[in-house]
Amino acid sequence: MTETDVRRTAAGSIPGPGSLIWRYAGDWRGVFGGRAILLLQVAHPVVGAGVGDHSQFVEDRWGRLTRTVESTIDFLGYRGEERGRLEAARLREIHKDIKGVDAQGRRYHALNPEAYLWVHATLLHGMIQTQELFGTPITPRRARVLHEEWTRLGLALGITERHIPESPATFREYVDSMIHDRLENNDTVQLLIELDRRPLPPPPGWPLPASAWGHLATPPSALLRRTGIASLPPVLRDRFGLRWTSADERRFQIFARSMRAGDKVMIDRLRYSPIASRAMRRARRAQT
Repeated sequence: MTETDVRRTAAGSIPGPGSLIWRYAGDWRGVFGGRAILLLQVAHPVVGAGVGDHSQFVEDRWGRLTRTVESTIDFLGYRGEERGRLEAARLREIHKDIKGVDAQGRRYHALNPEAYLWVHATLLHGMIQTQELFGTPITPRRARVLHEEWTRLGLALGITERHIPESPATFREYVDSMIHDRLENNDTVQLLIELDRRPLPPPPGWPLPASAWGHLATPPSALLRRTGIASLPPVLRDRFGLRWTSADERRFQIFARSMRAGDKVMIDRLRYSPIASRAMRRARRAQT
């Protein structure tokens, strides 16, 4: 191993072509659990306070969504390792100034190791859950590889190795502990739940009346809200005050089974998001 390799390993790594992160983070079906992942993140007291005090997601919902997607595309490496490392460094830098006192009088800082790790943990949790609910469950061997890739990405994002669960088994224990003992129903959780009861406003430059946007956006928004609630652990549904009946669960299971059945015949071009699909095609062309 060269000195450069040693430095690169010590600093973690950005996912690249052939990685399982590219495969699983790029699966468009992750959108079905997207609402749940966001609620998991902001239910952490530090994350909820930081988002509530410093984010512009209420005033500029499309802008905030676009910036989040662009950042994720970059640090997942879909635009190359160099850009991924630059984005990882930028994220670390901007979080240095996110601090304050929450509604309960608790001081918070976005680079609190527990909170910073938790947001990263929801990435791995979401990839695993998407396959369990809507695809093909990840095998133990692949789970180990995916966990290693996620760990190296965490190091690149500035997370200290001693804070990172060391195996898939300890990761599951860690997530269960956070869900049951640490996550809370806070003002940001309730704000997001309320905002999610209706579609996003029309995007900037929308050329038609707002009513036309409402007719188009309401059905998919309702579907994503229901699948998001379904993807939450039952203990958090209760904690957040989200109603979920046995009829809701039956309808969701029918939907999830149909998605899993389609997974057996789905071709890659239909499995991955456009960004992930283009990145994979570019990587294949570069190898020929």
